[in-house]
Amino acid sequence: MALAPGSTDAAASTDEGYHIDAPELRMLVLGLFFLFGGITSLNDVVIPKLKDLFTLDYMQAMLVQTAFFAAYAIIGIPGAALVKRIGYMRGAAFGLATMMVGCLLFIPASNSATFGLFLFALFVLASGVTIVQVVTNPLISLLGSPHTAHSRLTFAQAFNSAGTVIFPYFGSVLILGSLAKKNAGSLTGAALDAYRVAETQVVEHAYLGLALVLALAAGIVFANRNRLRGEHHSGGSILGSLDLFARPRFAFGVACIFLYVGAEVSIGSLIVNYMKQAHVLGLDEQSAGKMIPFYWGGLLVGRFAGSAILRMIDPARVLAFNAVGAIVLILVTANTTGELAAVTLLAIGLMNSIMFPTIFSLASEGLDERAADGSGILCVAIVGGAVLPPLTGRLADTTGSLQFALIIPALCYVVIGAFGLFSRHKGKWAQE
Repeated sequence: MALAPGSTDAAASTDEGYHIDAPELRMLVLGLFFLFGGITSLNDVVIPKLKDLFTLDYMQAMLVQTAFFAAYAIIGIPGAALVKRIGYMRGAAFGLATMMVGCLLFIPASNSATFGLFLFALFVLASGVTIVQVVTNPLISLLGSPHTAHSRLTFAQAFNSAGTVIFPYFGSVLILGSLAKKNAGSLTGAALDAYRVAETQVVEHAYLGLALVLALAAGIVFANRNRLRGEHHSGGSILGSLDLFARPRFAFGVACIFLYVGAEVSIGSLIVNYMKQAHVLGLDEQSAGKMIPFYWGGLLVGRFAGSAILRMIDPARVLAFNAVGAIVLILVTANTTGELAAVTLLAIGLMNSIMFPTIFSLASEGLDERAADGSGILCVAIVGGAVLPPLTGRLADTTGSLQFALIIPALCYVVIGAFGLFSRHKGKWAQE
């Protein structure tokens, strides 16, 4: 791909591998991680809100995650093709603008108080998030030495986690605060319609505020569209990137991204209802919503610590260890009550901390100028967040037990642990 006008070629392709010399852009990219992480985590607050307003069961409520994460499957590869054509920075600006449109669609969704329109607005919002993520994951890896890519991506994901801690807390205050005052299940007819319109406007106002922030972010990124020096992408059709599945480690990594995101989102989506259970903490919606930041806070702490640990310990070993830790915590929370059950569920976030960036970087090793191709496919795999939460919800509905439904994320962590053991092999047979 041709360089942007006015830029110079400062890419490095040495014995260390291909990377881009633009260190001044790192803070801007870290800001994007913070923004799309926070917006994604707001789904955990929106789910109990819409579950109450539209009197949904667990599986129906999880359709919020299906609508959101389905965008990764549909937009991932076209998004990678767009980024290859217009470049990383212009691609990020386009993604942010799309996110803004998705937030604005909450206006007609709120005015009509229609669940389906909320799902459509979330899909458009997630389409923009997908494009931004296609840009940020490979770009932060390329903005420095390949030898520290694992650590750098984990550090960037810590900023993502900072967003997931901050946004749900304020989202719980703004969006869930009024749920305890009235129960939609006790209303009918015009009273129910009026209640839904009034309460959905609370969601609308929150997302309108986000639209303003996204408009500002898109403007800043677009103003820096020519500052990325030495950007190169491989030629050929994006569909040609499917030959990357011939690399065992990449193919296994794609499967693990699918399973990891599905497990992470399933657990996060259940936190409010889990904490409301009488045998756990028996909290109201708003108080339970304020527990969500502790789950995502574990990712925040673990990612800052992990960025240092991964410089000293083989990332594959750390991944396998954390997967085992997550399984143990699920077993404990599913078989205990009270504060212990609550704490161990939230502590799974700490085990999740290094998983996504480590799986992503292990799968991407050696892709070099095909990084955008690989990122597009790996972002498609994030569709696991659309598939596994409804299955987890259906299992909870069928068995009447949120604890038993955790078996689905537990099985996901078993496979992720196996990937960590597999990736310890550094030979070409494991990568190509």
